[in-house]
Amino acid sequence: MEAVSYRPIGIIHSPFKENVGIPRQAVSALDIKGSIEIFDDFSEGLKDLDGFSHIVVIFDMHMVKATRLKAYPPWDGREHGVFATRSPYRPNPIGVSVVCLESVDNNILNISGIDMADDSPVLDIKPYVPDLNPTKDVRIGWLTDNVEGMNKSKSGDR
Repeated sequence: MEAVSYRPIGIIHSPFKENVGIPRQAVSALDIKGSIEIFDDFSEGLKDLDGFSHIVVIFDMHMVKATRLKAYPPWDGREHGVFATRSPYRPNPIGVSVVCLESVDNNILNISGIDMADDSPVLDIKPYVPDLNPTKDVRIGWLTDNVEGMNKSKSGDR
């Protein structure tokens, strides 16, 4: 199969200039603010986004250089397949975060809950709609006994 490529629609402006100290999940960054600058070619697509409280941001984790098929999550310490984890060291380092949309100012999205590195390319944005996400009978596998503490962990904590 041929490689797939995407054109970034914007860029993330974040307090995290290095790949250390970034919250591992958006839930541990609820008070951390940043912004997303949408490039002019795509700003027309922001129409009516300001009515949503949360957005799903799909971005390239551009600082991740290594890939692994096995991961050792800090909450567990045991080896797991990377697809059973939320490790950034994946074959395609694509990040997905649900963040709070504070405001839309022309082509700038002011957000909170930012767990993304500065200058991360944004691939797509979608409105978060709770009723469209499965919440009934959710199982969390090996994380069942390890979920506590996950929301306070930051990169480089190991």
